[in-house]
This record gives sequence, C-alpha cells and structure tokens, in this order.
Amino acid sequence: MGAMVHVEVVYALPQRQELVQVRVPEGATVRDAITASGLLEKYPEIELERRNKLGIFSRLVRADAEVRDRDRVEIYRPLIADPKAVRKKRADEGKVMKKGGGSAESES
Repeated sequence: MGAMVHVEVVYALPQRQELVQVRVPEGATVRDAITASGLLEKYPEIELERRNKLGIFSRLVRADAEVRDRDRVEIYRPLIADPKAVRKKRADEGKVMKKGGGSAESES
C-alpha cells in the first residue's frame, strides 16, 4: 500500500462547523477526501459539481485538484445574497440616515 496523507475536510453550517479528519492515499483528489469524510451522506444538500464551491486553505480549487498532507479542504455553502448588492444597500441606507430625519414639508 502507498503512502497516506492526512487531510481535514470542513463544512461550515450556519450554527456550527463540521470538521472531519481523513487519511487518503497519496495522489487523492479533493473529491476523494470529501467522499472519505462521509459528509456527502450526512449532508445531501452538498453538490460538488454544481452548487458548492471548494477550497484548500481559502483558495478556490476544483474537485479534481490533488490534496497534499495536512491540507484543509473546505466545502463552501452557496451565498444567499450578493455581497456587493448588500454593501450598496447599506451604503444607500447610511446616506439617507445621515441627511437627517423628517421631510422638508414638516420644517415649514
């Protein structure tokens, strides 16, 4: 049997983080590590090919990327809102608040 590498597989949920340590053969892929973790069975909403992006130490990778010893494979949840749109909305709301309350008619 060939050399084995140790990999952490992480899936962050809104309330907690699932972290599973696995040993996979040298040359294994991100997909292999995730499959070995058992997280696909535990969380059927994970879709490696469509819905979820994957990373190794916060760097986006494809499912067929090779893992190395002590890598941290991360499964990202889909965004529920576009971060740029949220920031723009907050900025617009902040501008309205800074201009002061009340309408021009109420001052006369």
